[in-house]
Amino acid sequence: MTSADVPWTLSRDAFDLERVRRLKATTSVAVVIPAKSEAATIGAVLDAVQHDGHFVDELIVVNDHSNDETATVANRHGARVVTLCGPSGKGEAMGAGLAVASSEIVVFLDADVLNSTAEFVPRLIQPLLERSDIQLVKGYYERPLHNMPIGGGRVNDLTARPILSLLYPGLGEIRQPLAGETAGRRWAFEAIELETAYGVEIALLIDISRRFGVQSVAQVDLGVRRHRNRPLDELRPMAVDVLRAALERFAVVVPPQG
Repeated sequence: MTSADVPWTLSRDAFDLERVRRLKATTSVAVVIPAKSEAATIGAVLDAVQHDGHFVDELIVVNDHSNDETATVANRHGARVVTLCGPSGKGEAMGAGLAVASSEIVVFLDADVLNSTAEFVPRLIQPLLERSDIQLVKGYYERPLHNMPIGGGRVNDLTARPILSLLYPGLGEIRQPLAGETAGRRWAFEAIELETAYGVEIALLIDISRRFGVQSVAQVDLGVRRHRNRPLDELRPMAVDVLRAALERFAVVVPPQG
């Protein structure tokens, strides 16, 4: 495997805020945040995104059938709120946000992150601004679990990374294939069909790399990401969605779940 067959990794030391600011001047960026009952965290995420006003031209929150004040809080913090009217799911929410965005670059962020920073967006868009061959960027980071400094991202490490390593050469190098911190060119997103539910992130990697090559994918170090760790009974359906998306793209017939 050559360097042309693996994703480009941008370390924290390679980040150049002022260079990104200069390059961004001629490019429009939309931030889309799918949110389902995240009133407790969405406000801080939006404040971090808008801390430096140079990097975001559109700020969109997709309200995915929330049962709390997510939409109200998002509106209060300056976002355009889009209501997901069809089936619930992360892939469906990402698609709804993409459908209303008009910017050249679209950044997806999660709504439940407890330590979003103003650098998330510029770090994610740097590879897209620097290299025209890059179509998709994934964030990677350390993920604490409860009181331990590492151990979060259990579906990522036990499901997504192993199946990518086995079936999709090169993509096993992606450290956080299920990261909600994702950026890409809008036309590249529109060139594929977004997967539904929690299979959307791994499907994005597979579909973009198949269409444009593994070398069209980059990953960026975002440091440490803290979020609400889910119990195991909530992780199993996520793992099923991830496996289904990866296996179906490998031409494995997966029977429907009863």
